[in-house]
Amino acid sequence: MSEKPIYAVGLDAGSRTTRVAICVLEDGRLRFLGAGSAPAQGWVKGRIANQTGVAESIRRALAEAQANAGVNVESAVVGVGGQTVRGGNNRGVVELGHVREIEARDLTRVVERASRVQLAEDRMILQIYPQDFVVDGYPGHRDPRKMLAACLEFNVLLLTVSIQEHNLLVGAVNHAALLVEETVFEPHAACYAAVRPEERGEGIAVVDIGAESTGLVVFSGDSIQRAASIRISGDHFTRDLAQGLCLTFEDAEMVKTEYGSASAEANLPNLHVELPTPQERDPRQAPLRHVNTILESRANELFALVRGELAQIGMERNLIGGVFVCGGGAQLAEILDVAEKQLQCQARWGRPVGILDWPEEIRNPQWTTAAGLAMYSARLKEKDAMRRESAGWLAKILRQ
Repeated sequence: MSEKPIYAVGLDAGSRTTRVAICVLEDGRLRFLGAGSAPAQGWVKGRIANQTGVAESIRRALAEAQANAGVNVESAVVGVGGQTVRGGNNRGVVELGHVREIEARDLTRVVERASRVQLAEDRMILQIYPQDFVVDGYPGHRDPRKMLAACLEFNVLLLTVSIQEHNLLVGAVNHAALLVEETVFEPHAACYAAVRPEERGEGIAVVDIGAESTGLVVFSGDSIQRAASIRISGDHFTRDLAQGLCLTFEDAEMVKTEYGSASAEANLPNLHVELPTPQERDPRQAPLRHVNTILESRANELFALVRGELAQIGMERNLIGGVFVCGGGAQLAEILDVAEKQLQCQARWGRPVGILDWPEEIRNPQWTTAAGLAMYSARLKEKDAMRRESAGWLAKILRQ
């Protein structure tokens, strides 16, 4: 009797487009089966305003993915992003009383203390990212069991989210007839798909530019040092053009897509673009350099904010592995050049890697988060599910 296939599904419920990726786990490798997308409904300024509309978008994307994959799936790992996601560091300390060998129960105690934090009424912990253990003042330990010490500390990064927004998203997924395996910060999922494990140790950042929010994660060594939501997003670029060129949002989006660049330096002064105009108006033109000066200004602001986040953890000059840019807003031409100038490191597209048979037509930054969520799902299922459910915080932290 053949074993039941293990499907790994990633659901990226974006505010502009909903994407679903279905893969299957075979002999420790993840293979692509099918994908689907649908225009997003029910979102207003990056927050869920109509849960039914969000559920309908998920249903459509899921139906397309299942038809392309030739399978039906029951659950998915779901991405969470937006301005309600916030990261903060916390530390737990356990005094051992005298110098002795560190035991597993000591790690359990210090992990529990580090994870204990007073949250506002509408906040919940989304994810806990372990950083390192500190043994008698010496940081950088991954597993200090059996070491001799009198004091043990544990540093973590706590990611929190609005309970209301989280529950609305989970409810929409459930209404679309899907179970939620886990919710994951979208840039973290994108990192799974775009960055190989050996690259993270050198110091990397992933910038996930969505329509209504931009997410950031920063890795150093094996741990996440920073996770944040940045207020500048892809739609800000479009709104700037709409205001600067007196266009509707839809027309500005078209101009950005067809002619836009994050750098105006190479544009000749005499180059002009035809602007969309109402039928009763005479045709209008705008200098291409003016169009791209608007976009360049916003791109510089975005990556200046990213640099500010890096400075808060002392990594503004330590991204040896570079920055990976993904998301729908990453499609703007020359945006990597702006990232390199602002962050003083190598910049590259964050494209999905590591999944067998992943189609070339969707090997682009827009699909990176969905691919990473599927990879995260596979990782969860590859582990012993029963042991994962019954284990305490310690085992979960040490498996990160």
